[in-house]
Amino acid sequence: MQAEQTEILHFLERFAPFNLLPPAELETVAQAISVGYVRADQVILEYNQPIHDLHIIRSGSVEVLQKTGELYNRLTEGGYFGEFGLLRKGRVRYPIRTLEDTLLYYLPGEIFTRLFDQYDEFAEAVEVEEDRRVQYAVQQDRPKHDLLMEMVSTLISREVVSIDANASIRQAAELMTSAEVSSLLIMDGERSLPVGIITDKDLRKRVLAVGRSEQEPVHAVMSDDLVFIQHNQHIFEAMLVMLRTNLHHLPVLKKGELVGVISLSDVARHESKSSLFVVSSIFKQNSIDELQLLEADVRASFVRMVNEDANSRMIGSSMATIGRSFKQRLLEIAEAKLGPPPIPYCFIALGSMARDEQAIVTDQDNALILDDRYDPKKHDEYFLALAQYVTDGLDACGYPYCSGGIMATNPEWRQPLRQWQKYFANWITDPTPARLLHSNIFFDLDAVWGEKQFAQELNQVIQKQAPRHKRFLASMAKNAIQRTPPLGFFKDFVMEKDGKQNNSINMKRRGTAPLVDLVRVHALSIGSTQRNTFGRLEDIIEANILPHGRGPDLRDAYELIAMVRIRQQARALAAGETPDNNVSPDQLSDFERKHLKDAFQILSHAQKYLRYRYSIH
Repeated sequence: MQAEQTEILHFLERFAPFNLLPPAELETVAQAISVGYVRADQVILEYNQPIHDLHIIRSGSVEVLQKTGELYNRLTEGGYFGEFGLLRKGRVRYPIRTLEDTLLYYLPGEIFTRLFDQYDEFAEAVEVEEDRRVQYAVQQDRPKHDLLMEMVSTLISREVVSIDANASIRQAAELMTSAEVSSLLIMDGERSLPVGIITDKDLRKRVLAVGRSEQEPVHAVMSDDLVFIQHNQHIFEAMLVMLRTNLHHLPVLKKGELVGVISLSDVARHESKSSLFVVSSIFKQNSIDELQLLEADVRASFVRMVNEDANSRMIGSSMATIGRSFKQRLLEIAEAKLGPPPIPYCFIALGSMARDEQAIVTDQDNALILDDRYDPKKHDEYFLALAQYVTDGLDACGYPYCSGGIMATNPEWRQPLRQWQKYFANWITDPTPARLLHSNIFFDLDAVWGEKQFAQELNQVIQKQAPRHKRFLASMAKNAIQRTPPLGFFKDFVMEKDGKQNNSINMKRRGTAPLVDLVRVHALSIGSTQRNTFGRLEDIIEANILPHGRGPDLRDAYELIAMVRIRQQARALAAGETPDNNVSPDQLSDFERKHLKDAFQILSHAQKYLRYRYSIH
């Protein structure tokens, strides 16, 4: 080895990740390195240019920039850069320029990627540093007033305006006029929190339009269905609450005390261009034909959220809220056409919509819970027509019919509450894997419209009964391990071989779905009240029923698998293609492939533990 290469070797021995390599390998690295010199204040790498070498700083210093030109890091002796581009399709992601005269070592990219693939400690050290940089970069890349990041407290611009519940309607209207507010919180002297709210709309509809006396107490016309939100929640969350509950005003609490009220118009002013406001458009449409025109807006909102680096929980919740809104508006229109329902009912969502985990590729899963006074001869004509209108409308709006027939048009899933209670009692107390195979979707249910307590009663039955029946849990667990992750004996990807989608992985069937299934089993075993997979994992981690560290691993694995699926769908939409759940590993970077294998390995271990915990033989 020449003297110059010996000096390079001694230098590399001082710094991670190179000091983690075997001595012989490090000698090979030293011999492959070339040397370069760059003067101060010079651009070394530009955004998106091809990159072929890992750059190591021998002396001097550089600035790492965002693609916008803003600073996000500085590196000095022993620092390295370019690894992100080398691991992701060979393009520079973060521009670099020198702060002072800088001496650089250049390690060929093919050697760096070989070291990354061959030596786990080396790869882990690179990933730790990269993850830290990526996290920082994502945070810095977000708009300063991003709907996804800003807190509710930023929308509060004035003190609370309120009035006593016994004040007259006229006094309330006068106060709203003088204070220049569109809503007024109603207080009861014995309580610290408001008991209701009155808005301009209430005064029009409940007072003027019906000729009500202005001297009546304001509590007679107030809305008492208040939903509170915390000051430190995201504006994004507040908007979802408004859209899901169809409430346009939310009182804001801080440490249990009222600090303000925000309205949908406040959110609109804050983020007037947010594509999530497609929900507001849904409720303005008056027919299936008009609703159908919004499908392009729904897809655009999905792509925008992906491009803004929203995580899978945000995206899933937003898309589920949009889907619920379509159902709610279709039900409103259907009732207007058919007349008032003859008996109370509850229209429920099942599966991913109930879990707040929808992507852009989804079908419809729904059912009807009817009042126990239900008489098929008297009532079924109405409810069949209602179900048919809604399911046809959903199909027209981009939510295809369920191939398994789990829809309210199926008489089996259009039953009175007492029959639904029998269904769940039979599934839980007399289970078999075959009986539960097509029924596990019903263990993710949520009310969309109507008598929501019907759905609440069924969820309470599940939460109380499921933990008591080991055979039920074992049967659910057996079904949960039927779909295995796509890893072969040597941890290579196992591709789909079903003709149209050869050499790809179905990320739902082989990734998110089996992970959702196994998390559901654990959640049922502890009586969790959560439906969202992340929420269930929080309960599972708190219950301490998994080996140490497995809960957070499952959470990270689910996020990664879900986002690979979501990003692939967004890429397809952006390219004008039809999105699906299939991903070809060739479309992924080396970095993504490696981490996807790790995520699938976590899923595989979790399925083995499921078999052990619930005594599956």
